[in-house]
Amino acid sequence: MTEPSDVPGAGERVLLAGLGNPGPGYAGNRHNIGFGVLEELASRMGEKFTSHKARADVIEGRLAGCRVVLAKPRSYMNLTGRPVSGLARYFGIEPSGVVAVHDELDLDFGAVRLKFGGGESGHNGLRSITKSLGTKDYYRVRFGVGRPPGRMPAADYVLKDFSAAERRELDLHIGTCADAVETLLEKGLAAAQTIFHAR
Repeated sequence: MTEPSDVPGAGERVLLAGLGNPGPGYAGNRHNIGFGVLEELASRMGEKFTSHKARADVIEGRLAGCRVVLAKPRSYMNLTGRPVSGLARYFGIEPSGVVAVHDELDLDFGAVRLKFGGGESGHNGLRSITKSLGTKDYYRVRFGVGRPPGRMPAADYVLKDFSAAERRELDLHIGTCADAVETLLEKGLAAAQTIFHAR
């Protein structure tokens, strides 16, 4: 039996926020992988995103037996917290029911890791969410994009598209990350970590 505190929302509605930048110019960027994972989850639900007044594209529905709100903020990454906190207030979701899906420089490409709370590792989207929610106590599903080559600044690296070699495997890794989100919702953090951190 999973402890309620181990499961996002503890049986209530969960906000799944994919992080990225709006507009077609950013669509294939490493920084936008959160959007890619949310789009995969939307496909599994058979639903389409619609515009919400909180400056986000959203889907309300059920996923892995949970009531969920999928959200792709329409603000730029460093202002992500505003639509995320706005949606949390609108739907009555506590920070412990928020799951941020985002790119992670400190993980190899395609690796998936999950955690609750902790630092932001310099990620502007997470920093904005923490500031807007007033706490670090929310879930994170981290998709590895690897470190930039040579002396390329991290800020430039995450705003570039995945390489041709990475794109050949990208759909597979997005699917794995979406599986991790579903496992987190269904079985809790410890179970999801056991399964996906071993890969």
